[in-house]
Amino acid sequence: MATLEASVSPSLRLPPASPRSLPPGSLPPAPSPAIPPGPEATPRDGTDGCADPAVGSETSAWTIAQAAQATGVSVHTLRYYERAGLMRMPVARATSSHRRYTETDIAWVIFLTRLRLTGMPIREMARYARLAGAGEGNEAERLELLTEHRRRVLERLHEVQSNLAAIDVKIAAYEERIR
Repeated sequence: MATLEASVSPSLRLPPASPRSLPPGSLPPAPSPAIPPGPEATPRDGTDGCADPAVGSETSAWTIAQAAQATGVSVHTLRYYERAGLMRMPVARATSSHRRYTETDIAWVIFLTRLRLTGMPIREMARYARLAGAGEGNEAERLELLTEHRRRVLERLHEVQSNLAAIDVKIAAYEERIR
């Protein structure tokens, strides 16, 4: 499946491993400075960074397993996102009724994953998906929702940084004693 990974834009990929997916006793990789914003942060069609299905290269259709690999979430999560109303638009189906994901779907799932990893409740994610799916005319509501979420993320980040500083002080004290 290396060809699938190569076909997904690097800016669409999430960072490799989350602490939950690491073997017991191993440390997570050092954090990268930032996740590149990716195409979902720079919309081509003016709506939440997901390309208009009629615009761009939407010729590739990925199976649910390929989409799971490309997004870094499980097949079960993809199905759940669909059932929970988190997909901006319904996922296309093949004549066999199997799901077929486009690059737009992949970008949307990665954005949803970023929202979830930063603590946005599913209820708010569903509201955002409904607003985005409705198209133009509700940008102020989407902005408000994302701005409030960003405020909460920054608040938690500040708290984590304060706690990390306290840990660093303790580490420095032990290092001083050992030397």
